[in-house]
Amino acid sequence: MNRFILGIAGLFLFVTACKKSEYKSLTSDPALYRKTVKKLNDIVLENNFPPVIASRNYAYANIAAYEVITAGNPTKFNTLAGQIKHLKPVPKPDPSSKIDFHFSSLIAFCTVGNAVTFPEGSMDEYVDSLKEKVKNSGMPSDVFDESVAYADKVSKHIMDWSKEDNYAKIRSASKYEIKQEEGRWIPTAPMYAQALEPHWMEIRTMVLDSASQIIPPAPPKYNMKDKQSQFFKNVVEVKNIGDSLNKEQKHIADFWDDNPFKLNVVGHVSYATKKFSPGGHWMNIVGIATEKDKTDFDKTVSIYAESSIALFDAFISCWHTKFSTNYIRPENPINKYLNSDWRTYLQTPPFPEYTSGHAVISSATAEILTAKLGDNIAFRDTSESEFGIAPRNFKSFRQAAMEAGMSRVYGGIHFKNSCLKGTIQGKQVADIILGRLKLSKG
Repeated sequence: MNRFILGIAGLFLFVTACKKSEYKSLTSDPALYRKTVKKLNDIVLENNFPPVIASRNYAYANIAAYEVITAGNPTKFNTLAGQIKHLKPVPKPDPSSKIDFHFSSLIAFCTVGNAVTFPEGSMDEYVDSLKEKVKNSGMPSDVFDESVAYADKVSKHIMDWSKEDNYAKIRSASKYEIKQEEGRWIPTAPMYAQALEPHWMEIRTMVLDSASQIIPPAPPKYNMKDKQSQFFKNVVEVKNIGDSLNKEQKHIADFWDDNPFKLNVVGHVSYATKKFSPGGHWMNIVGIATEKDKTDFDKTVSIYAESSIALFDAFISCWHTKFSTNYIRPENPINKYLNSDWRTYLQTPPFPEYTSGHAVISSATAEILTAKLGDNIAFRDTSESEFGIAPRNFKSFRQAAMEAGMSRVYGGIHFKNSCLKGTIQGKQVADIILGRLKLSKG
């Protein structure tokens, strides 16, 4: 009888230990974090968030998750408080608490992600399923409750900080003033949309001293009267490339199009199609890269956080350049002086040309990934497969960034000079971030 009781007790302890191991295996799996970021990415896509605003969504959500991870692993990671603009020390957990910091970081990510996107509660269904999965895997109720409570504390802290970045203020800022001046940006077909976020350079940077810290050299002066001028040559170059696109160039343009809201016009019918924004595409690449590298949960979160900070500051830097130069898009002088029927392969986005936003943010993110995971890391980018666009293979993150920049030339929406200078600008942003931020203590 005693042996029977001991056997039952032993079996109970074994099952309990297995359950405990089960929930820890679940919450510490970096694939779950990648899936969670992808969920926010999908919501951003579904609700037409413009690229610059999308970068804000990714940054605050990833920072919230990172701060939870830092609290749980303070010997390996440094808090961002004191490293990025105006972020005060994050509430520390009670040393006696039973927090599962991986689960808590997921909840913090979702809570902030919910707060900075719309419609309200977009991530609720995903969060409910995540909580249910964790409970079913054996997480004790006290661990669950304390993990959620700590996530809420950190999330509130990050959201309070986010409200000071001028985003609310520029919602009511003045619209871009359209002037019929030669060389100045004007709305383009088919939407003829107002300039997108002309005050984005007023958003608080996270690491850069200011939006104007990096000033690229001025683009060539507008001149379509002199065929020997650099501007005229640049216009002709875009037209000639567009007139002779091969299959590979079209694939590159389509692959990096990343238009979150493309207006298609067929006769009297118009409809929109959506893809990931440029920042969303690079969030996917971060996921692909960390999976290939087999980084653990904590390092995965830290790479997402640093990459999203680079995206955020890179967009602010780029938007300062765009709305300081107010440079015209290639299609305008081509249509006016060379061929009135000429059309771009990709749809021109509604903001000034110089520098290329895709080139800037791609280069910035590629530099972060290169610093954290290594140079010449080959990977297969499957980000666009869900839109029916074949994957592309790259020998390095930098090669992918260079191609992203050139894709805009193939698309007819940028001058090559803007993409080359944008790539340099993005690297400069990343160099400053890598020089100032110290996430890992190792």
